[in-house]
Amino acid sequence: MQDEPAFFGPLQYSPAWMWAGFALIVLVAAWYVFVFASTRPPRAAPEHQRPAQLTDLAALKAAYIQRINDAEQDAAAGTTDARAAHQDISHLLRRFVRDASGVDAPRMTHADLERHPLPAAAAAVGAIYPGEFGPEPLPPVSATAAAARETVRAWS
Repeated sequence: MQDEPAFFGPLQYSPAWMWAGFALIVLVAAWYVFVFASTRPPRAAPEHQRPAQLTDLAALKAAYIQRINDAEQDAAAGTTDARAAHQDISHLLRRFVRDASGVDAPRMTHADLERHPLPAAAAAVGAIYPGEFGPEPLPPVSATAAAARETVRAWS
Protein backbone atom coordinates (compact mmCIF):
# COMPACT_ATOMS: atom_id res chain seq x y z
CA MET A 1 0.00 0.00 0.00
CA GLN A 2 2.85 2.27 0.40
CA ASP A 3 3.31 2.26 -3.31
CA GLU A 4 0.01 4.03 -3.94
CA PRO A 5 0.60 7.70 -4.69
CA ALA A 6 -2.66 8.87 -3.01
CA PHE A 7 -1.89 7.26 0.32
CA PHE A 8 -0.40 9.37 3.05
CA GLY A 9 0.72 7.89 6.37
CA PRO A 10 -0.74 9.18 9.65
CA LEU A 11 0.44 12.60 10.68
CA GLN A 12 2.33 12.81 13.94
CA TYR A 13 0.99 15.08 16.68
CA SER A 14 3.14 17.94 17.81
CA PRO A 15 4.86 17.35 21.20
CA ALA A 16 3.40 20.68 22.33
CA TRP A 17 -0.05 19.06 22.56
CA MET A 18 1.26 16.36 24.85
CA TRP A 19 2.86 18.93 27.16
CA ALA A 20 -0.27 21.10 27.12
CA GLY A 21 -2.38 18.11 28.17
CA PHE A 22 0.11 17.21 30.90
CA ALA A 23 0.09 20.80 32.19
CA LEU A 24 -3.71 20.79 32.25
CA ILE A 25 -3.77 17.59 34.30
CA VAL A 26 -1.23 19.08 36.74
CA LEU A 27 -3.30 22.27 37.09
CA VAL A 28 -6.48 20.30 37.82
CA ALA A 29 -4.66 18.19 40.41
CA ALA A 30 -3.17 21.31 42.02
CA TRP A 31 -6.63 22.90 42.17
CA TYR A 32 -8.02 19.88 44.03
CA VAL A 33 -5.10 19.90 46.46
CA PHE A 34 -5.63 23.62 47.10
CA VAL A 35 -9.38 23.22 47.66
CA PHE A 36 -8.96 20.30 50.05
CA ALA A 37 -6.10 21.95 51.95
CA SER A 38 -7.86 25.30 52.36
CA THR A 39 -11.17 23.83 53.55
CA ARG A 40 -9.71 21.47 56.15
CA PRO A 41 -10.47 22.30 59.76
CA PRO A 42 -7.45 23.77 61.55
CA ARG A 43 -5.21 21.42 63.45
CA ALA A 44 -5.47 21.37 67.21
CA ALA A 45 -2.52 22.88 69.06
CA PRO A 46 -0.19 20.34 70.59
CA GLU A 47 -0.83 19.79 74.27
CA HIS A 48 2.81 20.14 75.21
CA GLN A 49 2.92 23.72 73.90
CA ARG A 50 3.06 26.31 76.68
CA PRO A 51 0.77 29.37 76.60
CA ALA A 52 2.27 32.76 75.96
CA GLN A 53 3.81 34.50 78.93
CA LEU A 54 1.63 37.09 80.60
CA THR A 55 2.60 40.74 80.44
CA ASP A 56 4.40 42.26 83.41
CA LEU A 57 1.45 44.37 84.53
CA ALA A 58 3.43 46.57 86.94
CA ALA A 59 5.93 47.58 84.24
CA LEU A 60 3.10 48.11 81.77
CA LYS A 61 1.25 50.36 84.21
CA ALA A 62 4.39 52.39 84.91
CA ALA A 63 5.10 52.86 81.21
CA TYR A 64 1.57 54.04 80.41
CA ILE A 65 1.38 56.34 83.43
CA GLN A 66 4.62 57.94 82.23
CA ARG A 67 3.17 58.38 78.73
CA ILE A 68 0.01 59.95 80.16
CA ASN A 69 2.18 62.31 82.25
CA ASP A 70 4.14 63.24 79.12
CA ALA A 71 0.94 64.05 77.22
CA GLU A 72 -0.26 66.19 80.13
CA GLN A 73 3.07 68.04 80.29
CA ASP A 74 3.01 68.67 76.53
CA ALA A 75 -0.43 70.26 76.89
CA ALA A 76 0.71 72.35 79.86
CA ALA A 77 3.77 73.53 77.92
CA GLY A 78 1.61 74.48 74.95
CA THR A 79 3.26 72.15 72.45
CA THR A 80 -0.03 70.27 72.07
CA ASP A 81 -3.46 71.89 72.03
CA ALA A 82 -6.05 70.74 74.57
CA ARG A 83 -8.21 68.68 72.22
CA ALA A 84 -5.20 66.83 70.82
CA ALA A 85 -4.00 66.16 74.37
CA HIS A 86 -7.40 64.69 75.31
CA GLN A 87 -7.27 62.50 72.21
CA ASP A 88 -3.71 61.38 72.99
CA ILE A 89 -4.68 60.43 76.53
CA SER A 90 -7.73 58.54 75.28
CA HIS A 91 -5.60 56.69 72.75
CA LEU A 92 -3.01 55.85 75.44
CA LEU A 93 -5.73 54.53 77.74
CA ARG A 94 -7.21 52.39 74.98
CA ARG A 95 -3.77 51.01 74.08
CA PHE A 96 -3.18 50.18 77.74
CA VAL A 97 -6.45 48.24 77.83
CA ARG A 98 -5.39 46.36 74.69
CA ASP A 99 -1.94 45.55 76.07
CA ALA A 100 -3.23 44.57 79.52
CA SER A 101 -6.28 42.54 78.52
CA GLY A 102 -5.95 41.65 74.85
CA VAL A 103 -9.20 43.44 73.97
CA ASP A 104 -8.79 45.56 70.83
CA ALA A 105 -9.97 48.73 72.59
CA PRO A 106 -8.35 51.24 70.19
CA ARG A 107 -10.77 50.10 67.49
CA MET A 108 -13.87 50.01 69.69
CA THR A 109 -16.43 52.75 70.18
CA HIS A 110 -17.60 53.78 73.62
CA ALA A 111 -20.76 51.72 73.13
CA ASP A 112 -18.65 48.67 72.22
CA LEU A 113 -16.61 49.12 75.38
CA GLU A 114 -19.78 49.35 77.47
CA ARG A 115 -21.04 46.06 76.01
CA HIS A 116 -17.70 44.41 76.72
CA PRO A 117 -17.07 43.20 80.26
CA LEU A 118 -14.55 45.99 81.00
CA PRO A 119 -16.56 48.54 82.98
CA ALA A 120 -13.52 50.49 84.23
CA ALA A 121 -12.29 51.08 80.68
CA ALA A 122 -15.76 52.09 79.47
CA ALA A 123 -16.20 54.54 82.35
CA ALA A 124 -12.78 56.11 81.82
CA VAL A 125 -13.25 56.49 78.07
CA GLY A 126 -16.69 57.97 78.71
CA ALA A 127 -15.15 60.51 81.08
CA ILE A 128 -12.59 61.50 78.44
CA TYR A 129 -15.15 61.88 75.61
CA PRO A 130 -16.18 65.49 76.44
CA GLY A 131 -12.58 66.61 76.02
CA GLU A 132 -12.22 64.75 72.76
CA PHE A 133 -15.52 65.54 71.08
CA GLY A 134 -17.37 68.08 73.20
CA PRO A 135 -17.87 71.76 72.41
CA GLU A 136 -15.60 74.50 73.75
CA PRO A 137 -14.66 75.18 76.54
CA LEU A 138 -12.95 71.88 77.06
CA PRO A 139 -12.41 70.31 80.46
CA PRO A 140 -8.88 70.66 81.83
CA VAL A 141 -6.34 68.21 80.49
CA SER A 142 -5.12 67.58 84.03
CA ALA A 143 -8.55 66.17 85.00
CA THR A 144 -8.56 63.86 81.99
CA ALA A 145 -5.00 62.75 82.72
CA ALA A 146 -5.87 62.12 86.37
CA ALA A 147 -8.86 59.97 85.39
CA ALA A 148 -6.72 57.98 82.95
CA ARG A 149 -3.92 57.52 85.50
CA GLU A 150 -6.40 56.34 88.11
CA THR A 151 -7.86 53.80 85.68
CA VAL A 152 -4.39 52.49 84.85
CA ARG A 153 -3.38 52.30 88.54
CA ALA A 154 -6.59 50.49 89.53
CA TRP A 155 -6.31 47.92 86.70
CA SER A 156 -5.91 44.38 87.93
